[in-house]
Amino acid sequence: MARKRDARGERQAAATPAIAALVAAGAWHVVHPYEHDPASTSYGEEAAAALGLSPDRVLKTLVLDVDGELCVGVVPVAGMLDLKAAAAALGGRRARMADVADAQRATGYVVGGISPLGQRRALRTVVDDTALTHASVFCSAGRRGVDVELRPADLVALAGGGAVVAPVSRPS
Repeated sequence: MARKRDARGERQAAATPAIAALVAAGAWHVVHPYEHDPASTSYGEEAAAALGLSPDRVLKTLVLDVDGELCVGVVPVAGMLDLKAAAAALGGRRARMADVADAQRATGYVVGGISPLGQRRALRTVVDDTALTHASVFCSAGRRGVDVELRPADLVALAGGGAVVAPVSRPS
């Protein structure tokens, strides 16, 4: 991963569209790179463990097909997305997980690095209401091995042109 130095001389992850969106909005954020294991497919859990965080504060970004429209659900890695609740929160009747190729093409990110921010095509988004119980949360910065810490209100404001907040997670 390309790295650059910040004003203090510390190494920082190169900008991604998600980080660029936060910078453009003037939103407070901290980039947290970590060593990604290429064999891992539990991306959110891996990030939480590598960064020493509670899995309740680390959010995963899931691309859904809601009545034929691609949308995004953002929930803690400690839980699962309730597809029925997500569909209802987004004004739909039925939701299913989107095809991986469609998700990657629409967002411009690869699975494991899909961010709710800076997507190629801003998809309508629902953020689980538990995210608002934290002063800051973590989500993918748009690349495997890089998370970004930000305020939940900024996540809601900048995701998918302004996300809706609803109870859409359930325990795993």
